Amino acid sequence: MGRHSCSGQLVSGPHHPHSQEFLSIPYEPTLCQWGKHSLLSYLSRPLNKTILFYFNILKCASPVVLINLQCPTTQLCVSKCPDRFATYIDVQASYRYRPDQWNYFRQFCKPGFNNPRKSVAQVLRDEDCPSMIIPSRPFLKRCFPDFSTKNGVLTVANQTTFKDGRGKTRNVTDLREAANGINNVLDARSVGMKIFEDYAISWYWILIGLFIAMLLSLLFLVLLRFTAGVLFWIFIFGVIGIIGYGIWHCYWEYDHLKGIPGSDLTVYDIGFQTDFKVYLQLRQTWLAFMIILCGVEVIIILMLIFLRNRIRIAIALLKEGSRAIGYIMSTLFYPIVTFLLIAICISYWAVTAVFLATSGEPVYKVMANQTLCKYANLTCDPETFNTTNVTKLCPGAQCTFAFYGGESLYHKYIFIFQLANAFVFLWLVNFAIALGQCTLAGAFASYYWAYRKPADIPLWPLFSSFGRAIRYHTGSLAFGALILAIVQLIRVILEYLDHKLKGTQNSFTRFLLCCLKCCFWCLEKFLKFINRNAYIMIAIYGKNFCTSAKEAFFLLMRNVVRVAVLDKVTDFLLFLGKILVAGGVGVLAFFFFTQRIPVFAQEVPMLNYYWVPLLTVIIGSYLVAHGFFSVYAMCVDTLFLCFCEDLERNDGSTAKPYFMSASLHRILGKKKLSPKKAAG
Repeated sequence: MGRHSCSGQLVSGPHHPHSQEFLSIPYEPTLCQWGKHSLLSYLSRPLNKTILFYFNILKCASPVVLINLQCPTTQLCVSKCPDRFATYIDVQASYRYRPDQWNYFRQFCKPGFNNPRKSVAQVLRDEDCPSMIIPSRPFLKRCFPDFSTKNGVLTVANQTTFKDGRGKTRNVTDLREAANGINNVLDARSVGMKIFEDYAISWYWILIGLFIAMLLSLLFLVLLRFTAGVLFWIFIFGVIGIIGYGIWHCYWEYDHLKGIPGSDLTVYDIGFQTDFKVYLQLRQTWLAFMIILCGVEVIIILMLIFLRNRIRIAIALLKEGSRAIGYIMSTLFYPIVTFLLIAICISYWAVTAVFLATSGEPVYKVMANQTLCKYANLTCDPETFNTTNVTKLCPGAQCTFAFYGGESLYHKYIFIFQLANAFVFLWLVNFAIALGQCTLAGAFASYYWAYRKPADIPLWPLFSSFGRAIRYHTGSLAFGALILAIVQLIRVILEYLDHKLKGTQNSFTRFLLCCLKCCFWCLEKFLKFINRNAYIMIAIYGKNFCTSAKEAFFLLMRNVVRVAVLDKVTDFLLFLGKILVAGGVGVLAFFFFTQRIPVFAQEVPMLNYYWVPLLTVIIGSYLVAHGFFSVYAMCVDTLFLCFCEDLERNDGSTAKPYFMSASLHRILGKKKLSPKKAAG
């Protein structure tokens, strides 16, 4: 960690403007001017020392700079930058007969230091003075090397090399790399501040954009009752038309290449070519494309012919889902409850994880600049570190904080406790999701099994369903969440092992881990599908988890084609809705923030990056639409299971009438509805 003698904080700066590679960036005051972290240091500093000086600017080329956004060297407030090359070794050797050099050099040492008799090793160890100074010029209140070019060669004060004060001769390109590191830090800080400013002055417009996204999502769900079939068939016939055009284009290219020399060669004749345009000059390529597109076209047409009735049922269920949400509008806002529950789970996990990670004594380790230091990464005591031989054997080494830990039995098992904490977190999150799914399923099931809609729908169906889930089905939901959490924890452990063994594992181990990760990923997806439908059956019949999961699985297997068709049709329409909502709001936000809407041109805030609120609005709109449409997807899945149960348990007679809507009954073409149902 670097040290700043003015305020105890580290500040970085950009490149010098004399180099063509330096970037022009906005001005950022240093702590020598602000003193914002220490009022005492601000009041006590000399008023003329407003420029930041780096003891060892070469350390700013370290990768640590980008990680910590700090340059790991001592920094000092000075009144002016150095104007010559000098090293502490040379100045100390000549201070007796050239005291003027010492007096000049010590103004860049720590305030109050005036002991040229102190050994060089101790001075550099305690960082009382810099090991070297180089000709510099102030730029953005920071001392940067005075770069210039001579005959196309980068120089500093007409020199291409310099002494680093530690017995080495370095090239001035090393200084350029260090300046680049400082520039990256200041760029990152500047960009971060600008983004924060953009959020601070545009947050209410972002909220307005998200509110518009919510209204558009509601409008889309309501309109699905009338447009679900139209949107789907427009897409299907559009795909058929595009593929048909592709077939015609392939035939045209195939016929156009007839008679052209070399076009009758085969792919086998020319072999593998890095330029894939070569293959487009062959008739065989276009013939293959045409055959593939014809096959896809035929498959789509045959699927539409043989699955037309099931597609009509899927579209009818989508319309019925829109109608159900119209009667139970409160369900659209239930995702807020799930979000709050998950936020509580995340907070609990984070607090517990931090407590476990910090429940111990602070451990300090030696951080050495030299790669061959034998004391590197060993534990140390910061109070006695300067009195040990480590600083003599490894100049520049520091005793820095590493982590919290200990040697007790408790500390040895902290990793196990962290795994247990992660497992509880996964269990609670899955339980919150299960509670939401069961609650929504109960509300929509009450709509479907109402004989006369909406007259027979119970009062407050969502709150009633939530109460039933909490009172009667907590154990079943917790058991389903437990199974899923166990599989997810195994996946977390596999990812941890893969990360730890990366680079040291053999091919067989990589293959085995990859297979295990793939298998457990598939298992997790399957369990989520089973759990979702099991919760629906729990909400309908109130049976335990295992019985409900078994009945839901076999019910779906008896209607597997309908499941596949409904799933794909629903996925397409909801994905289209998300794109329409996010894209529509995004386009509106783009025209607004770029001042292309004359009516609101005066209301647009002055932004550094207009894409900051724009991307926030687009991503937020997509998430808002996803939240609303997840309710709709749960509604469709619930109605589908109820529909399948209705078909198996009832026959449409007076004794066993169907509970499905009249539109679904007409599509099935079965017995007529009873007069009472038709009237409802």
